[in-house]
Amino acid sequence: MEYRQISDQYSVAGQILPQDVAAIKAAGFNSVICNRPDGEQPGQPSAASVEAAAKAAGLEFRYIPVISGQVTGENVAEQAAALQDLKGPVFAYCRSGARSTNLYGLIREMGE
Repeated sequence: MEYRQISDQYSVAGQILPQDVAAIKAAGFNSVICNRPDGEQPGQPSAASVEAAAKAAGLEFRYIPVISGQVTGENVAEQAAALQDLKGPVFAYCRSGARSTNLYGLIREMGE
């Protein structure tokens, strides 16, 4: 499983599977955020299935679905709140990692 480190407390990846959670934990992450809406593509694992694996591994989990190409102010606010609440480092994922990356950039812009 590959991921991109965006900051010392935030990394992103494309779609993960429940069985990837063990590697996420082993890599030192404490929390997972899913930014991919359920049912976006046939056969993708549900957020609930990844959440169950994350919680079983002792990781915190948030589901903040973002429609591709339609990031809203509410999405940015929810992601920012999650990043304040969750124990880092945080592992966020969507289909390719782009939405999770864009959300982080928008949060950084708000803080400036």
